[in-house]
Amino acid sequence: MLEQIFGVKKPIIGMLHAPALPGAPGFEGDWERVRARVLADAEALAEGGVDGFLLENFGDAPYYPRRVPPHTVAFLTVLGHEVKRTFAKPLGVNVLRNDARSALAIATAIGAEFIRVNVHVGVRVTDQGVIEGEAHRLLRDRVMLGSAVKIFADVAVKHSAPLAPRDLAQEVLETIERGRADAIILSGAATGRETSPERVREAKAVAGATPVLVGSGVTRENVANILPVADGVIVGTFFKRDGVVQHPVDAERVKAFMRVVARVRERLP
Repeated sequence: MLEQIFGVKKPIIGMLHAPALPGAPGFEGDWERVRARVLADAEALAEGGVDGFLLENFGDAPYYPRRVPPHTVAFLTVLGHEVKRTFAKPLGVNVLRNDARSALAIATAIGAEFIRVNVHVGVRVTDQGVIEGEAHRLLRDRVMLGSAVKIFADVAVKHSAPLAPRDLAQEVLETIERGRADAIILSGAATGRETSPERVREAKAVAGATPVLVGSGVTRENVANILPVADGVIVGTFFKRDGVVQHPVDAERVKAFMRVVARVRERLP
């Protein structure tokens, strides 16, 4: 499935961290500056050689725990449309903190290929409070819209904790079998935190044909250890200037990362 979307095995997906959108506490009053920053980051990622993008309203903290207001959906739709129109790359959408239904609507409208859902099934305790998955609504929305957008669902998502200890393998199985996710994402404890290869192997052991991606903490130094065990990776922090998540994307850091990826791919069966 990933190869059909991205055209390569083991795709590298670069994050498009949108600055605060109009209406968010951090918005600096210049919508054109937000638009220009996202497009500049997309250009740097494309120049560096990534295989796809993932757009999210990263700058909108503190996030709504569930549905975001209509203006957030509108501005993200414009950004996604511009990225999709300008760059011949697969695109995903994530509406933080957990508005998967809006993400699906945006992705379907602009022709994006996938969405990321932080809490698809089950319950997580987060800085936004207790968040419950809405797989039952999301999947019905997809049928209603006649959408082909794929659902990439986090398991044990970063910046969260379970209400009670849960077995990772069981959570992966439930997300796939009962939540009908098209791909699984594993991440570290927070943005930029490394994801354990052992946890990826544990998830892969039960995921069957469903791809398992790594969603945080992948760097030029550890990608050679992560990529052989994962089906793809999502990279944000490492691609930024000086490795600072709030900074713009640095095309040279992307190129350096992708050179390592090329060597890893050459050795893969």
